[in-house]
Amino acid sequence: MVLDLIVIGLIITLYPLPVMAFVLVVSAPGGLWKGLAFILAWFGCLVAVIAVVLLLTGGQPPPPRSPPSTAGLAVRLAIGIGLIAYAEYRRRRRVQAGAGGAPDREAARPGPADDGHPVTSRMDQASAWSAAGIAVLIQPWGMVGAAAATVVEANLSDSATFLALFGFCLLASSTLLAMELYMVFAPERAARALTGMRRWLSEHKDPAIVLTCLVLGLWLVGRSLYDLTR
Repeated sequence: MVLDLIVIGLIITLYPLPVMAFVLVVSAPGGLWKGLAFILAWFGCLVAVIAVVLLLTGGQPPPPRSPPSTAGLAVRLAIGIGLIAYAEYRRRRRVQAGAGGAPDREAARPGPADDGHPVTSRMDQASAWSAAGIAVLIQPWGMVGAAAATVVEANLSDSATFLALFGFCLLASSTLLAMELYMVFAPERAARALTGMRRWLSEHKDPAIVLTCLVLGLWLVGRSLYDLTR
């Protein structure tokens, strides 16, 4: 369980779409408070999902090959297949866009994170509550679902389990926490770095999405098939 949570948490924290949304949030006026609201809502979603699973299982893992155990593995397998299919869909769409010359046209337009874009203007007017709502909506729920299916195996009678679950939530939020702390302790340098980051992400988000979804999808499929057949 611990290794699976580490892999899932690492992929979640590297997934580009929440990072892009958070960069927009902290770049807006009052960004520190909006960023804090974003992180609290993001972290709260992870904790809530884990808490629901633990309530359903009673904090005890189901016996091997029992219906609940098999169902959890089947859910992870389905999510893994879905992530692989989504990665292939994004890859094909990118290839088709490249064949039609779309990247050149897109490069000539302001991206969704560029200064002066309507998205940036709307974020300037957004409240901390709006930032929290964005965190809930932008959560990669498929990946969080894979984590929930993994937490079914958690055994709360072992104190190390609490550390593993907290470590997962912290790891899945680490990129956001790092950017928020950077803004707190070095606001001027952080502003310049975030400007460069959002431009880079606008140009490279599709390959990053394909890579993260494919890696996690293959991992979930491999681990699930192994556990189902052993």
